[in-house]
Amino acid sequence: MQNTALWKRLIIWGICLWGLLAAMPNAFYTQVEKHNDAAALIETGATLTPEQTSELAGWPNWLPSSLVALGLDLRGGAHLLAEVRVQDVYAARMDSFWPEVRDTLRAQRDQVGAIRRITGAPGELKVEIGNPDGMQAAADAIRKLATPVVSLTGVGQNDIEVSTAANTLTIRLSDAERAGMDDRTMRQSLEIIRRRVDEVGTREPTIQRQGADRILIQVPGIGSAAELKALIGTTAKLTFNPVIGVASSADEVAPVGATVLPSMDQPGVYYIIEQLPVVTGEELVDAQPAFDQNGRPAVNFRFNPSGARVFGDYTANNIGRPFAIVLDDEVISAPTIQSHIPGGSGIITGRFTVEESTQLAVLLRAGALPAGMDFLEERTVGPELGQDSIDAGKTASIIAMVAVIVFMVAVYGTYGMIANVALTINVLLILAILSALGATLTLPGIAGIVLTMGMAVDANVLIFERAREELRLGKPAGRAIELGFDKALSAIMDSNITGLLTAVIMFSVGSGPVRGFAVTLGIGIITSMFTAVYVTRLLIHTWNSLRKPRSAPLKGFITLIPNDTKINFFRWQWATFGTSMAMMAASIVLIATMGLNFGIDFRGGTTIRTESTQAVDVGIYRTALTPLDLGDVAITQVFDPTFRDNQHVAMIRIQAQEGDEAITPEIITSIEAALKAVDPAITFPSVESVGPKVSSELIWLALAAVAAGSVGILIYIWLRFEWQFAVGLVVALLHDVIVTVGIYSLFQLRFDLTIVAALLTILGYSVNDTVVIFDRLRENMAKYKSMPLRDMMNLTTNETLGRTLMTAITTILALTALIVFGGDVIRGFVFAMLLGVFLGTWSTLYVAKNIVLLLGLDRSDKPKKKGSDHEFSKIDA
Repeated sequence: MQNTALWKRLIIWGICLWGLLAAMPNAFYTQVEKHNDAAALIETGATLTPEQTSELAGWPNWLPSSLVALGLDLRGGAHLLAEVRVQDVYAARMDSFWPEVRDTLRAQRDQVGAIRRITGAPGELKVEIGNPDGMQAAADAIRKLATPVVSLTGVGQNDIEVSTAANTLTIRLSDAERAGMDDRTMRQSLEIIRRRVDEVGTREPTIQRQGADRILIQVPGIGSAAELKALIGTTAKLTFNPVIGVASSADEVAPVGATVLPSMDQPGVYYIIEQLPVVTGEELVDAQPAFDQNGRPAVNFRFNPSGARVFGDYTANNIGRPFAIVLDDEVISAPTIQSHIPGGSGIITGRFTVEESTQLAVLLRAGALPAGMDFLEERTVGPELGQDSIDAGKTASIIAMVAVIVFMVAVYGTYGMIANVALTINVLLILAILSALGATLTLPGIAGIVLTMGMAVDANVLIFERAREELRLGKPAGRAIELGFDKALSAIMDSNITGLLTAVIMFSVGSGPVRGFAVTLGIGIITSMFTAVYVTRLLIHTWNSLRKPRSAPLKGFITLIPNDTKINFFRWQWATFGTSMAMMAASIVLIATMGLNFGIDFRGGTTIRTESTQAVDVGIYRTALTPLDLGDVAITQVFDPTFRDNQHVAMIRIQAQEGDEAITPEIITSIEAALKAVDPAITFPSVESVGPKVSSELIWLALAAVAAGSVGILIYIWLRFEWQFAVGLVVALLHDVIVTVGIYSLFQLRFDLTIVAALLTILGYSVNDTVVIFDRLRENMAKYKSMPLRDMMNLTTNETLGRTLMTAITTILALTALIVFGGDVIRGFVFAMLLGVFLGTWSTLYVAKNIVLLLGLDRSDKPKKKGSDHEFSKIDA
């Protein structure tokens, strides 16, 4: 076996050492987390308490301290997906533009006559002109008010467009200005939400833009999604508006440029106020909770210099007239101005509690959101459920790793143990990279790591099986191992690149748990390639140098497949291939007739997980919820051997409520109250709500993800092999996916977004399996030019059969650990994966090759004479 160059050895060991050091802080998670919190306080200039000083010293500064961020399903917290109503900003822009338009047209009254604003669409300003003959002059005057759009995409365009019709002048925002406003609105919303969340001191929040007008907000440690919505769900838009009068009801028609708003602290009282404010909360520089002169909770505020000047001038000129303090379309109070208020300071009073005044101060300090938001999706995970998930993930990971380690030693002996050392390094590298990137680890992410354990040995199996072949051909031990690495490299690269392609597509198209799984799967594929090709090779070289064995210790005490098998995989193809095609057809019929039991991800609605120390009585729960008129409610008890003796779990699924994108906090509160009335011991560790808009989009995203994965794999295989290989592979993939979905339809198992992640992973696994055979088939085509294609396929499948079964068994071992010990949260995902492994192995042996044989690759593959199958007649399968 060739010596590895010194510089390569240093680089390989250096990467392994870095992985060990970078992953090590995660073994002391709480200790390092407290150290990091104390270090962050020092950076802000704060003075540490003795306890915080002790926590800072609890981890050496010279060691890495980056941790893998735990997702909400592991730490607990709240998740919101909000859609920003950017149309509100268009309307506000036109409202603020009206005074300038009015003054400009009044200056030309002799040409245009009387002017009057009339109702228009959001983002439009319509003005009725008394003298139609002056329409062109009016339009020209307004066009002079236009300003150039300041953006790379809007060069040469103005912010407004002016059109005329009869006696109506219409002013619209240009497309370029709308695009620029959308971007500014989203940036401002992101920044304000970040400020508000930071005010409550949460750790590691995730606040990021998704798409054109959506924001993803994930805050670990917060009590519920309802709390998070209360913090950020209001625009907290504070304005000071002139009062025109008092309305008799909310339905009273206000003059153009005015609106009717209710009083917050005087039920039944409505004010007619001018829409254009005197001053807004954007001029606020501070707001603090306080108490008024009567000892009632209030909020002190202070304007910046420009706001203070405008506010002072207005109060000086309007003594004796009322003005309204408006918060989010409600009049907090409408006091009469008694005197000039200089300095820009004031107090907001109302019927506040101490908590409400404190929250209002937080919202005002953070600033007003530029537009309202609709919450399309929300999830709450309690800290207890998160800890249970962590414990289940740890248990499953340890058991899976032990199972794989024992099996590798049983099959490959000493070299199997060396592969296990590389596997351990592989897991450490995954954790190190996740820590360095600051990536978030979710429960599906843990599943990705466990699955990587099962699949990571695949490359080692390829190498060892090729080395065994070379040993049977009489090669020396060192040379056999060297050839094993060299000849397996092509199959390793092809199979892992297709798996990596699947992970990239999952990350690009998916969201939430799908992305979490894709991150760990993608990183795991990269690290497993490194450890298999470089680390295992270096470990074997080091072991051989120290022990100097006469033969390669590649034999354990278990032999999966006898040497030199001659199974004829085409003997019963009318039954094997025919069964596969029949299962595909039956699955399509099942899906079309029975449909799928879609989870809330795809049909919208709310899922509430309940836990109680009392036994679940589904009938009593349903009776308690009936008066709430929630529509379709499904209640199922969850049975799991990993539950504690006094842990009784139920899942309550509620259909999407008409007119609401996500269930309201009031409905959640009423559900909890109704259930607590019949079961005082009940708790609600998680609540998930998905609106109809998101659910319909997720259906198409899921279809797009599977389609994109199939097309991407098809293109790659087509480029690497011949087109017949690509078609055969895609048919095999469709077989695996369609039959898996068909089984879910037959048994009406819940089908949600995590199952789509499983289907995509099945694509990657099945490709990995089939590409190994195709790669060997291509090699054999160059070696046996006159052998009929059918015989060559049988020969190739027999040569790679040991690897096919080894990979399947190690993956099944890892998945079995997950399905038994990983907890009920990911059981559906793991079940789909198990189905996929069985079906993927079957399609590798009995579907993909049959399609390639049917399409033909070699003209020498002609009808054989009687007895020509004698080479593969010993065993038929």
